[in-house]
Amino acid sequence: MNATRTACMAAVAALLAGCGGNSRTLHIYTWSDYIAPEVVAAFEKAHGCKVVVDTFDSNETMYAKLKAGGSGYDIITPSSYIVSTMAKEGLVAKLDHSKMPNVKANFDSSFANQIIDPSFTYNVPYAVTYTGLMYAKDKMPKGLDMATWKVLENPAFRGKITLLDDIREVVGAGLMSLGYSLNSRNPAEIDAAVAEVLKWKRNIRKFDAESYKNEVPSGATWIGQGYSTDTTQVIVGDEEEGNAPRSDIGFALPKEGFAIAFDEMVVSASAPDPDLAYAFINFMYDGKNAKDNMEYIMGPMPVKPGISALDEEYRKLIVLPPETLARGQVLMPVDDAMDLYNKAWDRIKATK
Repeated sequence: MNATRTACMAAVAALLAGCGGNSRTLHIYTWSDYIAPEVVAAFEKAHGCKVVVDTFDSNETMYAKLKAGGSGYDIITPSSYIVSTMAKEGLVAKLDHSKMPNVKANFDSSFANQIIDPSFTYNVPYAVTYTGLMYAKDKMPKGLDMATWKVLENPAFRGKITLLDDIREVVGAGLMSLGYSLNSRNPAEIDAAVAEVLKWKRNIRKFDAESYKNEVPSGATWIGQGYSTDTTQVIVGDEEEGNAPRSDIGFALPKEGFAIAFDEMVVSASAPDPDLAYAFINFMYDGKNAKDNMEYIMGPMPVKPGISALDEEYRKLIVLPPETLARGQVLMPVDDAMDLYNKAWDRIKATK
């Protein structure tokens, strides 16, 4: 009897150990609503692990946290333009491509002109977003051209506009509105962009990278500078979450130019489980997993079999046609000129 009881207790202990503290955990630091829960669950099941996701609302917030010693992450998804800075600071690891064969096999080369580093030395492209204006159609005057940054200075929208709390996105919008490059390093052009943004600031409620997703649909904000992925999620809706489609919400990509930003998967230099991080990147470049993820985030991933598997109408919704894409500008590193942007941002924030 005692031997049987001992054997049973040993079996229970082994079972508990297998699903408890001895299991592996993947820590991801990313944007909100940016990985499909079903894909996370499928990865956990496939690899017998747990995935913990923390979120940030801007590249600057993410970078500041890591520079201040924030650690414990395996995978991070910064935008392309800041990856080189993170690499120079020793925050991300050089990638071992032999551990993620799906990337080479399934990368969609049609996205190559939106990629900053095609060698993927430190980063693997995750998904691309386009920055424009999310707006409430019923609040817009009839016939108003929404496809322009100039709409932000219209006094009819005073107190009803939000801008992203993001240096490069906001200053970049000011630059493009004046016909300059999104990635200008010219001090005079950046000063001119600041003056333009300050015209807009008279009308804005706040700088915020998250609230517009809820506030434009609720009517608290009428126009929100925001990302294509977030806006498409609102417009399409989610029946499982009880969110109905919103045909009263629009999204405009300004004719003067809009930002194209690939978010990348990087492996932290201090990753607790780098092998599990590689497994995750490889998993995301599987066609089915990429398809399921794109249907959730509502933005394109450069995974060819995943894009091919999408419903044709949905593919048209998230993949921009060439004539629209031609107006976009890829956010690039500005290196030493970043100090000019930081000072410009300080002036924008400090001006009443």
